[in-house]
Amino acid sequence: MDRLEAMSLFIAAAEDGSLSAAARRCGIPLATVSRKVSELERHLKTRLLNRSTRRLTLTDAGDAYLAACRRILDEVGEAERIAGGEYSAPTGELIITAPIVFGRLHVLPVVTAFLAAYPQVDIRLTLGDRIAQLAEDHIDLAVRIGRLPDSRMVAIKVGSIGHVVCASPAYLADRGTPKSPGDLATHSCITFEGLSSLATWTFAVDKADFAVPVRSRLRVNTAEAAIDAAIAEVGLTRVLSYQVVAAVRSEALRPVLRDFEPEPWPVNLVHAGQGRLPVKLRAFLDFAAPRLRERLAQATWQE
Repeated sequence: MDRLEAMSLFIAAAEDGSLSAAARRCGIPLATVSRKVSELERHLKTRLLNRSTRRLTLTDAGDAYLAACRRILDEVGEAERIAGGEYSAPTGELIITAPIVFGRLHVLPVVTAFLAAYPQVDIRLTLGDRIAQLAEDHIDLAVRIGRLPDSRMVAIKVGSIGHVVCASPAYLADRGTPKSPGDLATHSCITFEGLSSLATWTFAVDKADFAVPVRSRLRVNTAEAAIDAAIAEVGLTRVLSYQVVAAVRSEALRPVLRDFEPEPWPVNLVHAGQGRLPVKLRAFLDFAAPRLRERLAQATWQE
């Protein structure tokens, strides 16, 4: 029995909750996964997984063994990276995740420039607004917008971005320009899932956060759709400042309520930071951090 392979398949089955999902993830037949996990249990003389028709669950022994397997495979991987020279020259694959719009506008241009400078490094860039778990999802680096929870992760701040309420000049000419957050009660608003509550927008009033109820005339699920609807004169929308730089510069949208904007959100590059960093990751951090800082500094408009 290849014990390391069996450990890897056991981890996949435990994380995915089923043998069939583990087989799909690993690209091997279901029968092979089932056989190797069973062989591992026989070798250990204990049951690692409780099997049901709905989902696999870990036994107490399986829970402890899962943590040990992860640690062992991490150490084996570290040894292979050292032997393969990954710590002496940038080489191999980096897995990076970033929010969709920010990733497309700012991270992707930096990634393409990095690839040109480092031909021995490949990058898998995943854009999504779901907060991925670095260890569980095998991610080397995450670009995070917003306040970070306390953790052992290492964060490198590259800038900050604010919230902005904006509307088309035609809408403001027709409905009037709100002078304070309370004026939103008489306006049509465009809200979208993910940024904040659909029912309230938060502003800073006397240095304290203040939630204001808004009427969602239109609800969408992406910032791009909210911005397009605002340009189409549907109403006011509230987005992150970098998302509307082009629209404000072209005068398709006009910011309002600037004096009531809450504290900007930090933008961080987040990585596990445990042990020695692979040269490929250190090279990307050194390359990307100053370029992202410069891009964020320029992602504004002249009033």
